[in-house]
Amino acid sequence: MQKIGLTGSIAVGKSAVCDIFRELGCHVIDADQIARDVVKFGTPGLQMIVENFSESVLQADGTLNRTKLGAIVFADKSKRLLLNSIVHPLVFEAQNARLRDRETEDPEGIAIVDAALMIESGGYKRFNKLIVVWCEPDIQLRRLISRDGLSEENARQRIASQMPQDEKKSYADFLIDTSKGWEDTRLQVVRIYEKLKICGH
Repeated sequence: MQKIGLTGSIAVGKSAVCDIFRELGCHVIDADQIARDVVKFGTPGLQMIVENFSESVLQADGTLNRTKLGAIVFADKSKRLLLNSIVHPLVFEAQNARLRDRETEDPEGIAIVDAALMIESGGYKRFNKLIVVWCEPDIQLRRLISRDGLSEENARQRIASQMPQDEKKSYADFLIDTSKGWEDTRLQVVRIYEKLKICGH
């Protein structure tokens, strides 16, 4: 099975690209969903977060208050690194388990792991190829403001807290530019899928 990493900055269209890969028959594993699963109520991951960030990051029902934790880590790099050091190993472990399951079911298949911080965490090194999704910065800003209802200042801050898009692009085996809309994006995805199928044989 080919194991492909897919990454890109916030609000560049990764989810839409993953939907197209799914339609084409790829096994798409969403690292963000796994990251939520490993800190669900009652998990060791959540326990470790509480030990490091206090119970103030919990909702009244004992689940994680992601908004509150997000506000803390977006404003403080050392806290962001601390959170990543707790969550990333748990996410890797869960991803690896899912990849093993998919490989057993479909040894000839293509598995795509979608993760926002794949380059920053070093996780991209585990994959055969890396796809970086990107778009023009002004389009990214507009998408983020409309998607998350943020002020322009907050949106710029979120974008600035991530690795610059140009730096991410330098790691890519394949690039997908979503700036020109979904039909154009779809054509790029199909072309890459065809190349991956050839590589796998």
